[in-house]
Amino acid sequence: MQHAPLNELYYEYQIGDLDKIEFEGAIYNYLINNQDKTFLFHWKDEEYEDFISWFCPRLQKTIEAYQETGASFDAFVNKFLLLASKEYRIKTVSNAVTEYSTWSARVPDMYVYSEPPVYTYNDNNDLITQLVIDKKGRRNTKQLLALVLKCYYHISPDFAEKIAPLLGITAHDLTEMLNQLRKIRQKRDDYIYSLKERIYCQFYRCIVYDKKLSLTSENTSEYFRLKQQLERGKQRLEKMRMRMAGIRTDATNKQVADIIGVRKGTIDSCLYKLKLKWDNLAKNAELN
Repeated sequence: MQHAPLNELYYEYQIGDLDKIEFEGAIYNYLINNQDKTFLFHWKDEEYEDFISWFCPRLQKTIEAYQETGASFDAFVNKFLLLASKEYRIKTVSNAVTEYSTWSARVPDMYVYSEPPVYTYNDNNDLITQLVIDKKGRRNTKQLLALVLKCYYHISPDFAEKIAPLLGITAHDLTEMLNQLRKIRQKRDDYIYSLKERIYCQFYRCIVYDKKLSLTSENTSEYFRLKQQLERGKQRLEKMRMRMAGIRTDATNKQVADIIGVRKGTIDSCLYKLKLKWDNLAKNAELN
């Protein structure tokens, strides 16, 4: 690397031919136009230009820190340039990992537990209507109301509004029942929400570990450390997913009975009969 140009600039700055702003500008112009004379000659042009623009605000501290104790100004700047390049690479890699993790989070079924869909209802599907009508053609809304309240966790406001007429009640009354159940089960629902948030965080963490591992040289201590972190992270995430899968989000039959104002045994009977009817409809659908 040629040292003379920066040393000459420093000499002109010392004798007063260049003020501080002119001196910093001259260093910037030299660095930006002489990549081949630095240790960063192997960097891509665009990356090198971005780095110099990032480095230049630090020139002031570099100039103030320099003392003529043997090393030339050119060698001193080069040393700072080398240290700064390592810091810059760490920052850019970290940003790249974060961006990669964000986009990778869109890939389904990699690590994270996928959520069940919220129930929807459209007028063209008469399956729900079939569940309501008994063998004699009478409408048994009690069974379906019990089922809707049982599955309150997945009932959207739109679904509640559309299905309320089939239950023989207003959308307002059904919404009130659902809200009462949510108040009763708020502590449990908060725990489920908290666990989901921890699963999502662990999911992102695994992606970051995986990406950092791919950017780290093999057979190094850092590589093995990241590999262990990734393995432990995946194991922990799998345990969290299994715990989430085992949590029941439906209301208890006793809670449903209290909301409707009937005995628990009535709800037990309603849901059991509805299950038998559903199984029968499903079997007939397969035969057809």
